[in-house]
Amino acid sequence: MTLTQAPSIATAVTPPKRRYRARSLRAWAYASPTAALVLVFFVIPVVLVFWMSASDWPLLAGNRGINLPDNYTDVVDQRMFWPAVGFTLKYTVIATVLLIGLGLGLAMLVQESTRWRAFMRTTFLLPTALGLASASLLFYALYSPQVGPLTPLLEKLGLIEGNVSILGTPTGALWSTVFLIVWRFAGFYMLLLLVGLQGIPGEVYEAARLDGANRWQTFKGITLPLLRPSLALSTIMCVTGSLLAFDQFYILTKGGPDGSTMTVVQLVYNLAFESKRNLGMAAALSVIVLLALVVINALQLRVLRGTDEGKGGKA
Repeated sequence: MTLTQAPSIATAVTPPKRRYRARSLRAWAYASPTAALVLVFFVIPVVLVFWMSASDWPLLAGNRGINLPDNYTDVVDQRMFWPAVGFTLKYTVIATVLLIGLGLGLAMLVQESTRWRAFMRTTFLLPTALGLASASLLFYALYSPQVGPLTPLLEKLGLIEGNVSILGTPTGALWSTVFLIVWRFAGFYMLLLLVGLQGIPGEVYEAARLDGANRWQTFKGITLPLLRPSLALSTIMCVTGSLLAFDQFYILTKGGPDGSTMTVVQLVYNLAFESKRNLGMAAALSVIVLLALVVINALQLRVLRGTDEGKGGKA
């Protein structure tokens, strides 16, 4: 009886195994193009950066051997290292607060509006269609005291005297760049937060109105808690993008005046191609930036997750 049943059991088990193998092969075939792209454009460059950061690698001379930990100590000892770190953190805080705050305000405005919703959404999103480099060149011409219309306008209003460059002072260069970034990205963060707002059920707001809650109580007790996932995503993206700022400052200020708007990523560029022309030092600073981003994003996720878990425990 057992011998006669064995073949039937084998034939019953084998087809599912073959189907599983076929599905696995099909899944690997679908995933292999993406895996190849990740390997070529992410894994290999990261490994190469770590290797370069441990090597004495001048720009035009090639690899001269291991230079660890001198690259890291030399980078930290650079005159512009700590000023660049301080300015990058300052710019990140300003840009994040303004972008998230304005993006949330615009999202709520579009959400509340009924007649002009499509027009406002399109208007606020239009700047995002322009590349950051192109937008920076546009604002560079706008701020130019020779050809830009902004300097003569401010002079007529009595805010400045003479042919003064708006980008010629540290404060003017910072806030001019912040204005560019807010104009360029506010619509993008508006869209992210608007998706979160539209996911909040209308019945919750209706119940709050029936309980007599005013607008501030509704915003504080309903909108912000239910919008936390979208706010977390927007904050992480904004902080990461601000810490990696390069294009806008390179085009508008070149890190000036007197290095007052030098960002960390721009310092990486200068070490590699301008001041030191040392790829090893530039790679070492890149590794420091990468590790700092990992730590900062991990802290943000932990804080946000801890808030959610704490509220879940209280509930």
